[in-house]
Amino acid sequence: MEWTGLVASLFVILAGAELFTNGVEWIGEAFGLSDGAVGSVLAAVGTALPETILPLIAIVSGHASGEEIGIGAILGAPFMLTTLAMFVIAVAVFAYSRTRGRSLELEGDQGVLRQDLGYFLVMYALAVLAGLVHVRPLHWALAVVLLVGYAFYVRRHFAAPGEKELEHEAESEIRPLYVWAWIRRMRPRLPAWSRRSPMGPSYVQVALALALIVGGARLFVYAVNVIGERFHVSHLVFALLVAPVATELPEKFNSVLWVRRGKDTLALGNMTGAMVFQSSFPVTVGLLLTPWDLAHEALAAAVVALAAGTVLYLTIRFRKRFTAPMLLLQGGFYLAYVVYVVTR
Repeated sequence: MEWTGLVASLFVILAGAELFTNGVEWIGEAFGLSDGAVGSVLAAVGTALPETILPLIAIVSGHASGEEIGIGAILGAPFMLTTLAMFVIAVAVFAYSRTRGRSLELEGDQGVLRQDLGYFLVMYALAVLAGLVHVRPLHWALAVVLLVGYAFYVRRHFAAPGEKELEHEAESEIRPLYVWAWIRRMRPRLPAWSRRSPMGPSYVQVALALALIVGGARLFVYAVNVIGERFHVSHLVFALLVAPVATELPEKFNSVLWVRRGKDTLALGNMTGAMVFQSSFPVTVGLLLTPWDLAHEALAAAVVALAAGTVLYLTIRFRKRFTAPMLLLQGGFYLAYVVYVVTR
């Protein structure tokens, strides 16, 4: 029964993330943001939102293992993005090179990727350092630094030269509002959704998405707590490895589609933009609401994410591009961590 609840919670969170991303993208359109901002920053934030809500729900749930589950969910996102998610992109590129003849090289804008990965490494390194230095005032101060740093990153992102390429690649990527499509099934005479449609349904969809994500997160915490106690599995490690399966799936799916269409900057930018988000908002939740004491499996996951992120940064810095074989090797970091956990 607990496993059924766990699987159900992952699907609910995934559905909520998809609805939220779609809704917030149309809200961004209503406020006149560029296609690049909507397609990269808002898409990354939207799909990353569950990784903020899930640990928050876990920590305040009242479960004895809530803090462990919360920290595991926080660390799982950057760990998954820098390792397994890049491996998935590599597999997609190899597959499309055989079926569609695309190149094994990913032609992402190096300025955008270098900026994203640089911010991620600095902010996440500070978060890991805070996990080793247990001084509460330092944690509170760092939480402010991370939030301000993310705001500064978004400002620089909009002004970056690579924004023009993101705008070009993001054109027509936003799907029609899902709620409006459901309403049209009941009232076929309504016009198709467009940029001139009223924004009320967008807000309704975002509210529905948040309710689904919160509900799915509560179910996830309950299931992980029961499974961990029954099988004597570390709640932190279980949450770290399982939570991103649902919470990171939108990034993987969207980026695989964009790789298929040759929109490499958008595919990779969605990943690296989410990395920056993960190193700020979710970490801030951990810094403010938990002791944020990283050791053993938690510290190992954080170090692996930093190592994998460093490889990505150095590659784009010196080789100017990613290749499918190189990204395939990122999966080795994930495998090494799993072996470490199993052997412990």
